[in-house]
Amino acid sequence: MTAMVHAMRSSGGTEGGFFGPNTADIEAQAKMVWVTLRGNRYMVLEGEFYTFVLAPHDVLLRETYGVGADEIAAGFQNMANSIRTGHSAAFEQIEEQLDAAQAFADARGQSLEKATANWAAEHAGDREMAVRAFDDMMHGGICNVSRHTMLPATLLADLAYDRGEDVEFYADGPYSGTPFRTLPARKKPLVKLGDEYYATDSCFIRDAGYRALLHNLLRRRPDYRKEFEARQKSMTEMAVIEILSAQLKGAVVHREVYYRDTTTRQWAESDTLILIDDMLMLVEAKSGAAATIASPALDFARHTQAVQELVIKAYRQCRRFFEYLQSANEVPIFKLENGKHVECGRLRRTDYRVMLPIGLTVESFSPFSTMCKEFQDIAPILGKHPFLSLSIDELLVLTRFLPTMGGLAHYLEVRQAVAGMKGVFLFDEFDHLGAYIERNRFDWVLAKQLAEGNFSMLTWDGMSGVVDRHFEGVDWEDRQVPMQDFPPELRGLLDALDRTRAPGWLSAESHIRNFRDEVRNNLAGVLAKLRASLAVHPSRNFSLMGETPLFVWLQRANTPHDPLVVKDKASASALAAEAGNMTALFVVAEPNGRYVAAKQFDVDIPTKRTALNTHLFEEADRMQRRKVGIEQKSTPTRRLGRNEPCWCGSKLKFKKCHGR
Repeated sequence: MTAMVHAMRSSGGTEGGFFGPNTADIEAQAKMVWVTLRGNRYMVLEGEFYTFVLAPHDVLLRETYGVGADEIAAGFQNMANSIRTGHSAAFEQIEEQLDAAQAFADARGQSLEKATANWAAEHAGDREMAVRAFDDMMHGGICNVSRHTMLPATLLADLAYDRGEDVEFYADGPYSGTPFRTLPARKKPLVKLGDEYYATDSCFIRDAGYRALLHNLLRRRPDYRKEFEARQKSMTEMAVIEILSAQLKGAVVHREVYYRDTTTRQWAESDTLILIDDMLMLVEAKSGAAATIASPALDFARHTQAVQELVIKAYRQCRRFFEYLQSANEVPIFKLENGKHVECGRLRRTDYRVMLPIGLTVESFSPFSTMCKEFQDIAPILGKHPFLSLSIDELLVLTRFLPTMGGLAHYLEVRQAVAGMKGVFLFDEFDHLGAYIERNRFDWVLAKQLAEGNFSMLTWDGMSGVVDRHFEGVDWEDRQVPMQDFPPELRGLLDALDRTRAPGWLSAESHIRNFRDEVRNNLAGVLAKLRASLAVHPSRNFSLMGETPLFVWLQRANTPHDPLVVKDKASASALAAEAGNMTALFVVAEPNGRYVAAKQFDVDIPTKRTALNTHLFEEADRMQRRKVGIEQKSTPTRRLGRNEPCWCGSKLKFKKCHGR
């Protein structure tokens, strides 16, 4: 507590600096995070992380240590598991041995005390297991990585201190022996005691272990450095594509994209460009270590130096590419072949509803990654595309909780909106993910709170709870991953959109996923009723009124339809809703509940009545008289003006709220 109070008091009054007027707030956060060991961590994905990041160096690891990436990854996971669940496992082991000894005594009609010696003599192996279990429970044996892993001593030695080796923590000077010094475990995660090696803190098994392992690998093999850097670069550039491969199925991927800088006219390069439907993702990967071992209390400038290299640099590279996209209606992109730049595609920014500039690091970079919007040099690119900083650590979790592209794309839309909100602070990516799971469009909630409270800074704490709880317990892999609630009927429609992946499907999914629970349930109810009626009718249709109406045409599978009739009905529905635009879906379904396919289609909304379209206006009049459609509660039946109060009751102007 003293350290936390000092973190705040010692940062007060800091003016200017790298982070401009927000330097004092960010310095205080950096110091508090340093003291609390970077917040919540779950020690169940260590093996998955190490498997991925060490795979490029598998051959050299085998040559150096006699084990490869998979074996080393399993060893690190065993380290984490031993500390995480070792006490309960030891208790169960001792309980089993006591039960066995009691059964041995009962069979011989002896007391447990008298039978113990005979049981131990006849069950030497079991006795040894009991002794080790007692050591795990009472003498720190759960930290003994020599016992609980199969990692070779050579590798463990590279990760460990000899006893008394570190002399910096208690050296003379400011903060000697306090949490504001660099804990030795931040440099090496193990210590050698006798002939065995022990882990000192579970929180550093991943980060400190990864850095120490690579450092010593290069120390042993300095000739590998150039190849090492090339392999690290390739690994980080491919991380998004490989980890999110299921979601990005069918995406167009360009690696090492070249183009002419709009300012210098020199050739510039971007790492990875991903195009999927109407979403563009530009990933600038940084393969260096994100976390720093320099204490922010002793040297804040050095502590934040990595920000310049890993966040600001990636942001500027993304901005340069986006400015190139903005420079013309259509721009060419190039790849490098035999020293020559060869055109490999053309891009029109108007083809993309969502454009995501992303900086990717290997390790988590919290809190700087989520606070990067506060940096003096970072603002939404071109005024409308906020920058995201993510890590491989975080991708491994996101792919579990957002297994479909529609869900991932919608989360990234919401996440990007929050990334553009100055003064809003959620600690890490998993606070954002938890807020999304529990509150969906939490960016709208934040915007409302900022407007109503007139805050200069708004903090949401503990939102990662739903994510953290999933990884608790030994059975976490068998648990259902927490997700947003969708009625089965609506989930079936979303799955059909994902399977079909016709142009505009991400936009359609986003529209549906924006709905709150009440509207989702109402929509699912109507879908179920009309889908079942396809047993009698070849097609049904309905509209969901609101700010941006939704029109759904349900067609019985294996029956013909007239596309013109479908489009006319959608146009009339848009006129009836007095909408400036409408999301329209053509859905093929079976009466028994299976959604075969679903796709979005464009709706023509006439602005003037003519002889050719008068039938549309007449149909719209009939719809209004019959009050066709499902009304979204508290939503307008007409298009609101930009400066009118928003329909949701936020007391904001429409343009500042749902008009965004």
